[in-house]
Amino acid sequence: MSFNGIVVSAGIAFGKALTITTHMPPLDFKLLSSAQIKQQQQQLTHAIELLIKHLQHCQHHLCPECENFQLIDADIMLLEDEELQQQLHQHIAQFNVSAAVAIDRIFNQQAAELAALDDPYLANRSGDILCLAKRLISAIHGHLKWDLSTLTEDTILLADDLTPAEFAILPLKHITGIVLESGGLTSHTAILARAAGIPALLNYPFSKLSVKIKDGEQLVLDGMTGDLHIAPSATILAQLKQQQTQELQRRQALTAYKDLPSSTQDGHSITLLANVGNLSEISHVTDVGAKGIGLFRTEFLLMNAKALPDEQQQYKLYCDALQSLNGEVLSIRTFDIGADKEIPYLEQSHEDNPALGIRGIRYSLSHPDTFITQVKAVLRAANHGPIRLMFPMVNQIEELEHAMVFIEQAKAQLIEQEKGFGEVSLGIVVETPAAVFNLPSMLPLLDFVSIGTNDLTQYTLAADRTNPNLAKQFPVLSPAVIQLMSMTISHCKQAGVKVSLCGELGSDPRALGLLVGLGLDEISINPSNLLDVKAALVKGRYQDFIIHAQQVASLTRIEEIHAAIQQC
Repeated sequence: MSFNGIVVSAGIAFGKALTITTHMPPLDFKLLSSAQIKQQQQQLTHAIELLIKHLQHCQHHLCPECENFQLIDADIMLLEDEELQQQLHQHIAQFNVSAAVAIDRIFNQQAAELAALDDPYLANRSGDILCLAKRLISAIHGHLKWDLSTLTEDTILLADDLTPAEFAILPLKHITGIVLESGGLTSHTAILARAAGIPALLNYPFSKLSVKIKDGEQLVLDGMTGDLHIAPSATILAQLKQQQTQELQRRQALTAYKDLPSSTQDGHSITLLANVGNLSEISHVTDVGAKGIGLFRTEFLLMNAKALPDEQQQYKLYCDALQSLNGEVLSIRTFDIGADKEIPYLEQSHEDNPALGIRGIRYSLSHPDTFITQVKAVLRAANHGPIRLMFPMVNQIEELEHAMVFIEQAKAQLIEQEKGFGEVSLGIVVETPAAVFNLPSMLPLLDFVSIGTNDLTQYTLAADRTNPNLAKQFPVLSPAVIQLMSMTISHCKQAGVKVSLCGELGSDPRALGLLVGLGLDEISINPSNLLDVKAALVKGRYQDFIIHAQQVASLTRIEEIHAAIQQC
């Protein structure tokens, strides 16, 4: 039996089902009878014992000196606190409420008290208290949220959605596939899945199926067709295993392109770089022949940190990245905070429409201490290798000039502190129509420009990039977005400024002819797709790509564009 979803990361995955419910069941506030009080208190005691045992088991996989071990220790100590346990039991009895309601109230009260403290470490601990409350309520309901540390076999994970932070803690060596009920083709979780090379589907309503998927049930995720096979027959298993073998052989054959020059048959060279989000990915980009990093998403480093890394920590991280690249360029995007990327310990006020709010360069400029700290770390690291620094979501020259003032302040502070630093190339990520139209005024201040097609599409078409229901009607390859890319490239060529593309479109080999034909100097690609794109480049001719791009740019209908791309 199989059902269909939208492919967000290609490939074929085999594994046992594991469903993660990311939304807690609603609290039931109805008053309990006297006879139910003791039962709830017993459930509470059992849940606390269950969670403590689980946390202790998790610690066996960690060294006692690491931060995670110590944070688990703090959680265990809180759960073992007899005063807290007594307070929870009393709340159940006094107010005739369920154990879950008592946990929610008492832990929220403790978290609020911690958040009000002047000590930033203790204040940040309030978020841990709320997280622990959710896990304890999960234990009350018979399951523990995100308890994946003990996985030992291949697993296909099913979830309503995953945030980038939640993705970052997955035991990826045991996660062979991911199935999401929501999410968008260019959401950051989708980007992470593609970068990790994990087959994934979205818009797959597994919780609403007439046939429920049971944990432990055998699944096969076909990331080529979008099918998820539940308890597949021996025939289907054999067919898909054969397809998987063929796909692995195809990928193995692509390694022949790794050390070839990234140029067309008629000698036109394009620099192929890699998009990454952490040091682990950086250490592997040379395996696929990338000539450096075209986009280092530094905000992903913050997702599961307990506090903002200080200047020295960031400096060391950027130096480690440079060392892994062996002299190739490292393009660092400053923290792109906001929209769908929330950092728990940062001051991010609620916004009704965060995609149009304080995000990207707007956040950096309104938090100069955070911005200057990152810039200082980057400047110091530039002493040890070539670094390009680019700012996200810059729309107008005033924002760029403001950022450059802070760069000069960072340099002045480093001189005063007698810390050496190097020079960096400066660029912006073009992500809005306003940035395209205002680009001529900004180009004299820039060394390079990178086109971010994910957000450029979202802001051009007014279509939420995380909404799977809009993915087909408002794709990246639409006439308006192609025209804006063409305008950006033309502006850069006239000003003699290097122009790159770092959006997900660059990872699609079918789009390679269009992008090269439009005149890009560089393309930054997910490492798992880089050799596919390079193969398409090496097999093609530049003059053919130019003709193809001219034809595609003249089309006015989405279906015509898709048909033309398929034929390239």
